[in-house]
Amino acid sequence: MNSGSGGVMKKNKNYCPICDDFFHFNVYGISNRVNAECTNCGSLERHRLLWMFLHKKLKIENYKGTNKSLLHIAPENCFNNIFTKIFGEKYLTADLNSPDVKEKMDITNIQHGDNTFDFIICNHVLEHIVDDIKALEELYRVLKNIGWLILTVPIKREKTKENFLIQTENERLVVFGQSDHVRIYGKDFIRRLSSVNFYVTAIKANDFITDTECNKMSCPNDKTLFFCTKKRNLKYDS
Repeated sequence: MNSGSGGVMKKNKNYCPICDDFFHFNVYGISNRVNAECTNCGSLERHRLLWMFLHKKLKIENYKGTNKSLLHIAPENCFNNIFTKIFGEKYLTADLNSPDVKEKMDITNIQHGDNTFDFIICNHVLEHIVDDIKALEELYRVLKNIGWLILTVPIKREKTKENFLIQTENERLVVFGQSDHVRIYGKDFIRRLSSVNFYVTAIKANDFITDTECNKMSCPNDKTLFFCTKKRNLKYDS
């Protein structure tokens, strides 16, 4: 793991691989997760884990100058400069509600043709969408045949729980743990991905980074990324 401090683990500080430096991490979230938010770039645990996977396993920096495209749904600010440097004008940020993106997009009805994007990133979005299967079908459609999609969602139980009779913010907060969530995903999430014909690899943090790295980045070692492709033989570089 590269470090702006020459690999020295600074005492009482956490390492942010996106910033490539050591900072104090803040408490974050409804559940008050300790050491969650980088005080410099604002990254959370899932963002740091994603970047380590993109950097260590997919060698994403090597795509600079290759004319590859990246669709980033509900983009996180901590990635903006990095992805812009790599993909340039081929980096498309999209969201249904945020004004700080290049394109307003409903991912259950994406206004792009089939096989448009080389890569897609969609972090903690589907738990907000009622028709998540339609959204997955659309993401599958616009992904190129030799491309990849990386998804993360909060996995908190064995089986996914949803009830569309629950519609008020207060009810959703009580049942789903957040007022704008419409379900709680379970470990069966991979079946939803497979149901729209994705080939899926569930990748845990400890599959590609050490416990020491997890601890310093404050990433739970069982946190999962879902690497999805349209072809069976497309694997991430191991």
